[in-house]
Amino acid sequence: MELLLDPAAWVGLITLVVLEIVLGIDNLIFIAILADKLPPAQRDRARVIGLSLALIMRLALLSAISWLFKLTAPLITLGPLALSGRDLILIVGGFFLVMKATMEMHERVEGVSHDQSGSRMYASFWVVVTQIVVLDAVFSLDAVITAVGMVDHLAIMMAAVIIAIGIMLVASKPLTRFVNAHPTVVILCLGFLLMIGFALVAEGFGFKVPKGYLYAAIGFSVAIEALNQIARRNMRHLETLRPMRERTAEGILRMLGKRPINDEEVASGDTLMAADGPFGREERNMVSGVLKLADRNVHSIMTPRTDISWIDLDDPPEDIRREVSETPHGFFPVCRGSLDNMVGIGRAKDIIADILIHGHLRESSLRPPIHVHETVRILDLMEILKSARGQLVLVIDEFGAVEGLVTPIDIFEAIAGDFPDEDETPDIIVDKEYRWIVDGATDMHHFEQTLQVEGLLLDTDNDDYSTVAGYLLQRFGRLPEEHETITLSTARGKFRFEVLEREGRRIAKVLVERYVDDEQQSKDAHVA
Repeated sequence: MELLLDPAAWVGLITLVVLEIVLGIDNLIFIAILADKLPPAQRDRARVIGLSLALIMRLALLSAISWLFKLTAPLITLGPLALSGRDLILIVGGFFLVMKATMEMHERVEGVSHDQSGSRMYASFWVVVTQIVVLDAVFSLDAVITAVGMVDHLAIMMAAVIIAIGIMLVASKPLTRFVNAHPTVVILCLGFLLMIGFALVAEGFGFKVPKGYLYAAIGFSVAIEALNQIARRNMRHLETLRPMRERTAEGILRMLGKRPINDEEVASGDTLMAADGPFGREERNMVSGVLKLADRNVHSIMTPRTDISWIDLDDPPEDIRREVSETPHGFFPVCRGSLDNMVGIGRAKDIIADILIHGHLRESSLRPPIHVHETVRILDLMEILKSARGQLVLVIDEFGAVEGLVTPIDIFEAIAGDFPDEDETPDIIVDKEYRWIVDGATDMHHFEQTLQVEGLLLDTDNDDYSTVAGYLLQRFGRLPEEHETITLSTARGKFRFEVLEREGRRIAKVLVERYVDDEQQSKDAHVA
């Protein structure tokens, strides 16, 4: 009761509990590192056993205070150097700490693998527990000596040790989880243990290192590591703001052992991806096409309504036969009067066979049309095309009007580039070096890849267009007249767009010219 009513005893107890926890942090860290070598199911058990042994050992040492004081008597004398039993314990424990921390650090720095035959090889449970017991002996001696120097009552000492160990038991699991989730923290903790081991060896030989120096160094290092962890978390947050496909592309390059190209290199044109990168230009365009496929809308790959070749069921059979023979398509939409009055989808050879055999195109030989809404995702559209068995798919708007059609070859062209039919001309024709004649209906992704220019689609927040004509309409803000021009700057230089031809209210042909200086020509020649 006298102790419970004594304010000095309470102050001593609280102070000693804090010191015991501080002195036990290094013990906790090493127990966390050693427990990680065990199977997950045994780690909690090892932590509890290790800290329980630490509690028993400290209580036993407190009970043998008189014996501890006798350990200061010299046992070995080597000239001017006299070593006591306490000194020998500190020296042996310090060397063990330095050796173990060095081995652990070597494994992590050198990347030593613990895997064999595809499964991780764990350490023996009792081997790890034995190492924990040896460490407990070293750290317990320091904690007990501190307790003896702080207070005079054995009961207060034991109560402080029990409370401190209880708090450490509660904190051991989250501390272990945090240490294992942050590899740099493990290296930092091993550095602390090396420093503590060195201090124990020095103290054993009579060169006492003030604990304040150790705590100041540890505190400074912890503060720097805390800032480092905050910086990494902020970088991860910023990384998540980048498009997933851009991060995926960089991840693929790193897996191939290549360094991704940064924005400064793109802006300066100092990129040698085609020369010494993992992909050539065509391969790189295909990889880009795959990664961007899910971000594109169906308008960017479909054949627009104005370019659809369709069969009017009311036309004379001879006109139908001529239309099918002169158009190199395998399937045709068959309608009455207009494209919106759809009857079915006819296969070219079935249409010709009907006209030759029956004298007219029979509706019974037509296949039912497959419709998708204009908001359909490209990946969902691919699944529909797979089940269509080569048949075309019609794209309609919310009012049921036909907007365009999509075939499997359109998906392939979105990945590998343009494959014009016999009755079509290429969308982009090279007029001369740094000069192209471009069809207004050319897909913007294909345009960027062919001219090796990126970012045009990112220059504006408007994504209601997917063609070069749509891009120019957005830039002009109106329907331009023939031979009107506009000059735009990009990361790959300045581009001049001239409207060569209009068909009604549609931009049909565009002349694109790239302005380059001698330095840029030299870089382009090296890349090519």
